[in-house]
Amino acid sequence: MQRGRLFVLLGATCALIATGCSTGEDTASNTPLPPSPAGLNSFYEQRVDWGSCTDFGSPEDRLPPKTECARITVPIDYAQPDGPTAQIALSRIPATGKKVGSLLMNPGGPGVSGLSMVGVGNRTELAERFDRVGFDPRGVGSSLPAIVCLTPQQADAERAEVPVDNTPAGIAAAEADNREYADRCAQRTGVELLEHVGTREVVQDMDVMRAVLGDAKLSYLGYSYGTRLGSAYAEKFPQNVRAMVLDGAVDSSQDPVQESLRQAAGFQGVFTAYATDCATKSDCPLGTDPSRSVARFRELVAPLEKTPARTADPRGLSYNDAITGVQQALYSDDMWQILTQGLTELRAGNGDTLLQLADMYDGRRADGTYSNTQDAFNAIRCIDDPRITDPAVTGRQDTEYRKAAPFLDDGKGTGAAPLELCAAWPVPNTSEPHRISAPGLPTIVVVSTTEDPATPYQAGVDLAAQLGAELITFRGNRHTAALVAGDQCLDKAVINYLVDLATPAAGLTC
Repeated sequence: MQRGRLFVLLGATCALIATGCSTGEDTASNTPLPPSPAGLNSFYEQRVDWGSCTDFGSPEDRLPPKTECARITVPIDYAQPDGPTAQIALSRIPATGKKVGSLLMNPGGPGVSGLSMVGVGNRTELAERFDRVGFDPRGVGSSLPAIVCLTPQQADAERAEVPVDNTPAGIAAAEADNREYADRCAQRTGVELLEHVGTREVVQDMDVMRAVLGDAKLSYLGYSYGTRLGSAYAEKFPQNVRAMVLDGAVDSSQDPVQESLRQAAGFQGVFTAYATDCATKSDCPLGTDPSRSVARFRELVAPLEKTPARTADPRGLSYNDAITGVQQALYSDDMWQILTQGLTELRAGNGDTLLQLADMYDGRRADGTYSNTQDAFNAIRCIDDPRITDPAVTGRQDTEYRKAAPFLDDGKGTGAAPLELCAAWPVPNTSEPHRISAPGLPTIVVVSTTEDPATPYQAGVDLAAQLGAELITFRGNRHTAALVAGDQCLDKAVINYLVDLATPAAGLTC
């Protein structure tokens, strides 16, 4: 059962060039570090022992060969620093020249490993001037303990489930499935960790990282959900920010319903753009009339609800996986050709390409195991966002979602819908939607893409206004762009800001 969509940076790291760098002279500022918060000295003053990355990440992370890795210790509950601890996995490629400091980076999610972020900015001034540092947020990837809910076999089985109707019986079955999933998370992960994996704790971990990396102030690059981490850090520690670039903004003032409907409209917009482009080609699997693209798409995927398409993998392509694979390809127009290939195959009864895209999205590896991306996504989302426990609200949301994204509408809407997973979550949420307020924050930069499907453009406009940030508009059909889209206008502005604190021109559009 599909429980939600990731607003995650997917695919950007696939384009990174994996080259190593040698350590240059460290001439970073000797500005004294700010005092450690009361009771947390042992965490803020710990030493980072950099070493091999052999036991970090997985082959899919593609860490550059010169990457160094380490783990640092943080309290699971910052209100009880003498209690149980967690280990946060870090990766680093040292600066090759005159060093400004460390550049901490996060790719989004929530729930995505950030270790491979060290490859961002290769062959640019960022590689010369910064120690580029990636990290796995608490509970994610190589950080310990990890969030675990399903076995690989259970994950495969969930993806293969037949979609249920929004009838009373179907709603009851879906809600029972959500309760079972939540129970498994509590049993396998432990309630104590689940209570403390949200943004509230991660931004405190980020401040520990800043200190142990030797930086008086934080330089940060965050994509997608990483912008939520950045804005929350700016709100809690504005005096500790040197520079911050937030690309693919999550607007923390939106409630979950607003966010999901904006995202639905965003994906529909990019689907329409794809279908319009595809229609210019005589062999387009959706035909040459863009006005018929939604109907043609539904004709292709609807039969999968009863009969999976054949694949070389014995699993076959389920309906859920087809939708996931298509959405994965809509994250960037760089993947539109692959989407056309997948839909062309599906028209012929084959689901190999769409299954591979779905596996990429869900973190399924070649050996059948999974990263914990999806389990961590659910755990973090449910601790970060308020619960929707009113069936009437869920029913209206489902109706509006179908209107906003007709290409995702299976035609089974009834005006009612199951309560989503977080309504069954075993621990309460620790954050609420609110406008960000960060008095004393230096000028930061927000990048927003005009046709971003996952974090629509307006969210970036709104977040920039809340933070008093400079907004860079990027024109394109993709989710996030800075240093991953290959646009010189955008990359130059971002690099100049991060290195020299040069404020981008007001109203810059690339």
